Amino acid sequence: MASVTLKGNEIHTIGTLPDNGSKAPEFELTKNDLSTVKLSDYEGSRVVLNIFPSVDTGTCAQSVRQFNQEAAELDNTIVLCISKDLPFAQARFCGAEGIENVEMLSDFKDGNFGKGYSVAFSDGPLAPLLSRAVVVVDEKGNVIYTEQVAETTEEPNYKAALEALMN
Repeated sequence: MASVTLKGNEIHTIGTLPDNGSKAPEFELTKNDLSTVKLSDYEGSRVVLNIFPSVDTGTCAQSVRQFNQEAAELDNTIVLCISKDLPFAQARFCGAEGIENVEMLSDFKDGNFGKGYSVAFSDGPLAPLLSRAVVVVDEKGNVIYTEQVAETTEEPNYKAALEALMN
């Protein structure tokens, strides 16, 4: 399990992120129109997984805004913003914010994404929501970058995630 903090208080995830060089775990998540999407649906594209507890918090919302801005300039790359928020809330946020360059996906149905990527909180006030993390997957489905954000209230390292795409 990974130890992170929430406002300085230690909390834990159920495991650790996939290793760089490993095959990214397959997943099924729910889109805003309630259809299902899998990681394999993006085969041939680079994929940035922006994972967070809830778009209803300032830091999570900012990560979506920042990746939305950055994604507009990336070739053959899709940014998936993943939380356990209901698809209706995700759609409402994107509509209000003019978010068009990322896809919002929800793990609300069964939590299998949080388990497969070991990002679900196992304790603390946010359990069983998803911890703040970034995973970058190459065109072949291999993990090329991960970041488990140490302090949940802080933003991920956008620059490092995007630089992983340049290698």
